[in-house]
Amino acid sequence: EVQLVESGGGLVQPGGSLRLSCAASGFNFRTFVMTWVRRTPGKGLEWISGIDAGGTRTTYADSVKGRFTISRDNAKNTLYLQMNSLKPEDSAVYFCTKPYYSDYSSYNAKDERGSGTLVTVSS
Repeated sequence: EVQLVESGGGLVQPGGSLRLSCAASGFNFRTFVMTWVRRTPGKGLEWISGIDAGGTRTTYADSVKGRFTISRDNAKNTLYLQMNSLKPEDSAVYFCTKPYYSDYSSYNAKDERGSGTLVTVSS
């Protein structure tokens, strides 16, 4: 059974940083691409970043490019999202996903995801 457990969310001031983690189990993590998506009230799920299985290729949505960095540690079965220069509009529930179609540049409703971690950016 695929399990994805996100952590690291919290309350941070604008301009601050957070590092999200996603502990993966139940599948051969090192062979799968992974992504981060987020859900904000009224906007639905937004794909924000993806990474290939080896961790060498990454891609980002324009809304987070230059501020967020996705990475992975295949030895630890863990996916990360380093978020810098946070803005109030980054407030959302963040999910890591295991894409269904091995596409790490978008979100598909068939992608498996965890229960999420809440990030609130506010002064």
